[in-house]
Amino acid sequence: MQIFSDSEGYEKIQGPENVEKTKKLSDLYRQIIELLGEDTDREGLLKTPKRVSRTMQFLTQGYEIDPTAVLNSAKFKEDYKQMVLVKDIEMYSLCEHHILPFYGKAHVAYIPNGFITGLSKIARVVDAFSRRLQVQERLTLEIRDCINDALKPLGVAVVVEAAHMCMQIRGVQKQNSTTVTSAFTGAFLKDHRTREEFFHLIGIK
Repeated sequence: MQIFSDSEGYEKIQGPENVEKTKKLSDLYRQIIELLGEDTDREGLLKTPKRVSRTMQFLTQGYEIDPTAVLNSAKFKEDYKQMVLVKDIEMYSLCEHHILPFYGKAHVAYIPNGFITGLSKIARVVDAFSRRLQVQERLTLEIRDCINDALKPLGVAVVVEAAHMCMQIRGVQKQNSTTVTSAFTGAFLKDHRTREEFFHLIGIK
């Protein structure tokens, strides 16, 4: 853990910091702010480049995480062949086209075939892929494929519901629109009753 002393007289504790990366990003953000017409020497902006640098590293920390390793770290033999569903997983990501947030929730289900994983690991897989520059369509597929490859289940289902700030605060400016994507394997593709049960459980008709 890194401890940063602030001029306000308190200490902030956060994860390990890549000092060289922070400095390089800070320099670039300082240039961007100046190109936008601001004075980076005024009080309110003095620390902004470093803050943005640390923020972006936090928001893209998924590049440093191996989602398959996350699942395998809590993989257990279990003779259970009914649906396992973790729903309403909070999800925050950055649209790779505009570097603006999109956010919402993911619903992830699988039907075990000899192995289960820790429930929190499903949420961590969502975080690992969402904390990158993303598009929602690819994010949905990556979550599905990771669980399918690591656990070899009888089927996987993933639905992501998200609002995109690139549509809300720029472009068409539609604040109430929601994008829903889905991806399935195995039993969720072949058996409409299994798929319907999944949709019923997550509240989608």
